[in-house]
Amino acid sequence: MTYRIEDLAHRSGATVRTIRAYQDRGLLPRPERRGRANLYSDAHLARLRRIADLLDRGYTLASIKELLEAWDAGRGLGGVLGLVAEVDGPWTDEEAVRISRAELDERFGGSPDDAAVADAVELGVLEPVPDDEDSFLVPSPQELTVAVELHAAGVPLSAISGHLRELRGQVEHIAARFLEFTTEHVFARYLDGPHRPTDADAAEAASLVRRLRPLAQQTVDAELARAMRLLAVRQLRQQLASGEPAAARPMSRSVSLPEDTMRAVEGLVGPERAAEFICLAAEREVRARGLDALTSKGVPPADLDEHH
Repeated sequence: MTYRIEDLAHRSGATVRTIRAYQDRGLLPRPERRGRANLYSDAHLARLRRIADLLDRGYTLASIKELLEAWDAGRGLGGVLGLVAEVDGPWTDEEAVRISRAELDERFGGSPDDAAVADAVELGVLEPVPDDEDSFLVPSPQELTVAVELHAAGVPLSAISGHLRELRGQVEHIAARFLEFTTEHVFARYLDGPHRPTDADAAEAASLVRRLRPLAQQTVDAELARAMRLLAVRQLRQQLASGEPAAARPMSRSVSLPEDTMRAVEGLVGPERAAEFICLAAEREVRARGLDALTSKGVPPADLDEHH
């Protein structure tokens, strides 16, 4: 059966404009030209319905194009969809919950704080609920609970937001490294071949993703516990040995560095000494600028030792 574009739009539920956009993107084959008319077939209708179904399942148009190309190449979509579902699916057992603005304010001491709520929305800790301005969706209840406990312990909400931004950048670096590691040693055989993965390859890769998914979190949990114990004990010993209150000692800060910079430093001195190297390099730069400042003010070279 053949259709004009208006009839195809009516049967598929897509607009004429959308159909033409899909053609321009390569998602939909061009129609058959008969005289002065463009005619579409049942294959076009089936393709439009398949695109709509994938959009409803949360796939982007770019992902859908890749899936349809696999389909056109003669491979079934089962394995490919399974792989995409494993990667796109939740990487945690947590389930999102809904919370009202009144409940949210109550959990944080009862005083409304619009700036803190805006920060939480920007960070994705809270998601606005469409058509209900007094409610939010909480993707990670655990993360919200941590914020509540920190605030109850006396940490300002602005400090919690700033800490989360800093922590997120560092965690994304860890995740990127884990993905590079597993891609190099596990998934390279599915990606480096001259042809796209077969349906069986995609199904096997999806199974591997399912098995390896919890390993990253388990490794981070174990290493975080080790580091927290080590650093907490060290800090406590230093405080007891110095006899000074924490506020009297120099304050340390964590600074996010570009990934390329960290890799270069780790290549020079190794990962275990990267932080020490950066600290010493910063101290050397500060001292050099101090010397420059003194000489620019006309301090005689013989007097420099007295200033240090």
